[in-house]
Amino acid sequence: MPVAVITDSTAHLPEGFAERFGVRVVPLHVLIDGAAALDGIEVGPQALAKALGERRIVTTSRPTPGEFVAVYREALAGGVDSIVSVHLSSEISGTWESAVLAAQEVGPDRVRVVDSRSTAMGLGFAALHAARAAARGATAEEAERAAVEAAGRAETLFVVETLEYLRRGGRIGPAAALFGTALAVKPVLGICDGRINPVEKVRTMHRAIARLVELAAGAAGEKPVEVAVHHLASPERAVELANRLEERLDVHGGCLVSELGAVIGAHTGPGVIGVVVQREPDIFP
Repeated sequence: MPVAVITDSTAHLPEGFAERFGVRVVPLHVLIDGAAALDGIEVGPQALAKALGERRIVTTSRPTPGEFVAVYREALAGGVDSIVSVHLSSEISGTWESAVLAAQEVGPDRVRVVDSRSTAMGLGFAALHAARAAARGATAEEAERAAVEAAGRAETLFVVETLEYLRRGGRIGPAAALFGTALAVKPVLGICDGRINPVEKVRTMHRAIARLVELAAGAAGEKPVEVAVHHLASPERAVELANRLEERLDVHGGCLVSELGAVIGAHTGPGVIGVVVQREPDIFP
């Protein structure tokens, strides 16, 4: 393909999807008690959940511009003409900034960097739509447009057991963190314009899953949609949510289920469950 598509590890593409669609993935960094590891390569969801359960100190950091430069140059050396690099929201990570700095070094005429204004499969669907466009022979501009338009049609909603992890990591402000402080209250959150915002709160996780289904149905409307379910250390909840979404929505190709990796998991905590609705997909595999 003349255009290579690159994303980062917070896209949490289902297993095998990166290889299937030819998407290169740049890992973010996870530090557990100061020991650095690569997200999705050297540390995964099980190790992350175990570390959090043991109350170890877990922090995250973005890829360096140099890491992006190496991936960009490798792709160009492999014969592609241009690169579309699609990343998690610049409002919650410096990853997009690192990619922009790398693009300036490699050549902004050859590398286009997209801020998805989202993460998880809100980012992943944007990267996949760009990759599908590239596979059809699209130009870099057309593949970039496919990513931007897909990102604009995504709705990301999730529920956490506690807002403490988001508060510690600075991904949600102190005022918003108060949203979920009451006992037996589960906060429903969403990503709007690149930021994590409270949506509503419910009394139990069972009710929270029901609300995710209702909110997803409202976001989907009557048209076919692509849907992904995410979780960390909650496979039963993920299956339940996926089944209910498939019963309620017109899901193209079945609901994708993907466990969150160490970076996003470090900021949401075990027990998180979420859904990404990709509205009106223009291109199907």
